[in-house]
Amino acid sequence: MDHSVTFLAIATITGFVLATVLLLVDQWQRLERVSFRLPGLLIAVAALVGQGALLYQLVFEPAPTALNLSVLNALASVFGLASAITVVSAFRERLEGIAVVLLPVTALTVFLTVFVPESNVPIRTGEIALDAHILISLSAYALLTLAALQGVMLLIQHQALHGHHPAGWVRRLPPMESVEQLMFRFIVIGFLLLTLALVSGFLFLENILAQHLVHKTVLSVIAWVVFAVLLAGRHIAGWRGRTAVQWTLAGFILMGLAYFGTKIVLEWILNLE
Repeated sequence: MDHSVTFLAIATITGFVLATVLLLVDQWQRLERVSFRLPGLLIAVAALVGQGALLYQLVFEPAPTALNLSVLNALASVFGLASAITVVSAFRERLEGIAVVLLPVTALTVFLTVFVPESNVPIRTGEIALDAHILISLSAYALLTLAALQGVMLLIQHQALHGHHPAGWVRRLPPMESVEQLMFRFIVIGFLLLTLALVSGFLFLENILAQHLVHKTVLSVIAWVVFAVLLAGRHIAGWRGRTAVQWTLAGFILMGLAYFGTKIVLEWILNLE
């Protein structure tokens, strides 16, 4: 392995861990006049830049006409994108509760991507339509991942509210209404991107219904239907709370099975591209 890649990976992982620690300390501390929020976010930005440089080397550089989107590379790309959206948004909104979950998971994906041996699974590219389809798909999954995390946060707040004894860190989370609004904001944008991904797939991918891709396509369409029903229920019947979260998590799980479940079976079990 290239020593520069190893050094960059270690520096990136260290940055994610340090940013997480600073954001956690900022949430737990009692001295409000001392804030570690801004330093934590800035270090997270630096770590994300490092991860971006790593992914460029691992995904693009092995072959100029192919993308190396193996399971671990794709996983690192999704969580890196989700972390980037969260950190950038956190400069304006209180999203540290999501950041302290996403950043260490992103650090773990960097470690797995760089230090765990994995076979390369190149995807032919060089075509604008195919490149756009891949980017839109990853962006959709990243945003729906953020929606799912917001949903989990909403469930925790709901449980704490009914228990009448919320933990200290729960009291520091944004109001439930704000969490729910942000969840639906992520869902709407993610749903639109998922729609574009499916449309572009049917238009530009000749083998989208091939035997090794049909499960991914079917599960993605079912996930699209789940999110469509959720948004319709929100608009027509005012769905919120547990009902909204349950539909959100169901759609997220289907998306995960569609992409990563299919890739794991093909690459790690069947050894197929």
